[in-house]
Amino acid sequence: MDRINVGGYETVTADRKELSAWITGQCLERRTAAAPPAMVFSSNGQGIALRGRNPDFDRAMRAADVVHADGMSVVMASRLLAPQAIRERSATTDLFHDVARDAVAHGLNFYVLGGTEDQNRRAVHAMLALYPDLRIVGRRNGYFGRDEDAEVCRSIVAAGTDVLWVGLGKPLQETWSHANRGRLHGVGCIKTCGGLYSYLTGDAARAPLWMQRTGLEWLFRLAQEPNRLMRRYLVTNTVSAWRLLTQTGSRGT
Repeated sequence: MDRINVGGYETVTADRKELSAWITGQCLERRTAAAPPAMVFSSNGQGIALRGRNPDFDRAMRAADVVHADGMSVVMASRLLAPQAIRERSATTDLFHDVARDAVAHGLNFYVLGGTEDQNRRAVHAMLALYPDLRIVGRRNGYFGRDEDAEVCRSIVAAGTDVLWVGLGKPLQETWSHANRGRLHGVGCIKTCGGLYSYLTGDAARAPLWMQRTGLEWLFRLAQEPNRLMRRYLVTNTVSAWRLLTQTGSRGT
C-alpha cells in the first residue's frame, strides 16, 4: 500500500475496504508461516500529540506494519499538504465492520482483549448479535499485570486467533502489542482498537455524520464529557494541529 507522511507518521493512503482486504490476506498467509503477527495501528490527534513523549510508544509506532488514518484531521492534512491524499478516513469503529464481514467470509477467528470484564463481555455479545457467524475464539478484560503477559499471549495463540483486537487505550495498547509481538507467533494480525468496545456496547455515542466528516468529532465528545476532556483536548489539539501543519509531506520518523 502507498504511504505518505502525515504529522510525522508514515500513513497508508488506503480506504477501509483495502485495509480490511490487507488484514484478511495477512491472516490467511500467517496460518502457514512461522511469522509474528502484522501490527495495524491508527493515527489520530491524540497519537500525533503523544509522539516524542514516550519512547516505547514511538518505537511501537515505527514498528507497525500499517498506520492508518483514524482521525479526520489526518485525512484533511494529507489533502492539503501531502503529495498524495489519503482516500478515506478509516475510523476503527467503522473499520471493525469491514474486517468482521471479511472474517465471516474467510472463516477468520477473533480474540477480544481489553476493557473491563463487563464491557468486554457485552462487546462480544454485540459483535455476535451483528454478525452471528463470526468466530470469536476467546476474550479477556484488560486488567492484568505485566507479569501475566506471557500467560495471556499463550491463551491467545492456543485459541487459534487470526485477528487480535487490543483495546487498552493509547499508548498502552501500542506498547503492549509491540512488546508482546514475539510471543504471538501464529496470530495473523494485531489491531489496536481504542474505544471500539464502548461504541459497540452503546456506552459511548458516535458524533453525527457531518461532524465526523468535518473533523469535529472531538467537539461532540467534549460536549459529552467536558470535565474529563477539556484539558486533554486543549493540549492535544494544539500540539497535533501544529505537527500536522509542520510535519506533513516531509519524511516521517
